[in-house]
Amino acid sequence: MARQKDVAGKPPLRRRAVAVGELRVSAGTRRAIRRHAVEKGDPFAAGELAGLLAMKRTPDLIPHCHAVSLTSSRVDLEVGRAGVRVRAEAEAVDRTGVEMEALVGASVALLTVWDMVKYLEKDARGRYPATSLGPVRVLSKTKVPVERP
Repeated sequence: MARQKDVAGKPPLRRRAVAVGELRVSAGTRRAIRRHAVEKGDPFAAGELAGLLAMKRTPDLIPHCHAVSLTSSRVDLEVGRAGVRVRAEAEAVDRTGVEMEALVGASVALLTVWDMVKYLEKDARGRYPATSLGPVRVLSKTKVPVERP
């Protein structure tokens, strides 16, 4: 039987999670991103927005996740030495954590970038020999009591 964990007895806390990850791409793709020469447009603008939207939809994607009302979220992408790096932050005041929201945001941001640059990454057989996603992981998770006036 599937069921969601009962969190009714837990106190609301200020919760924050940060997830990071990487999409490894070829040097040519990294150059195209830096030069703003990707045919579909700016993969960072699209990826960051997609990551934010995905965080809000996390319980629609992961069945046992509770819906949390995010008080803050952020997704940042940058070109690194081996590919594209992401940092996704999610915050809420709630009875359950926001690490899944941060992980989903980071993953969807990187998948969106991959979608936008895949034509640059394909080899002659339509495969992606230099492209890989991961690891995507939780970098930090905090929870503190809510300050009362």
